[in-house]
Amino acid sequence: MPKMSDRERLADLEARQRKVGEEIVEARRTLRGKYATIVLDLTVETLTEREFRDLLVQAIRLGGAPALAMLSVK
Repeated sequence: MPKMSDRERLADLEARQRKVGEEIVEARRTLRGKYATIVLDLTVETLTEREFRDLLVQAIRLGGAPALAMLSVK
């Protein structure tokens, strides 16, 4: 394989950077969709407003898998 010029290398790196950026956006959308599904299943009518707010604050603080686990507990 012939060696790439600096311009070709830069174009390749920029294309890869765009692709990774698109993958990040898609991963965020997927994660937000999972959170939305969990919230839809949450029986919020049994919680007080303060309990619900505290639950969301803690879920945001925890982030990731712990937040998902916490939100799925009913």
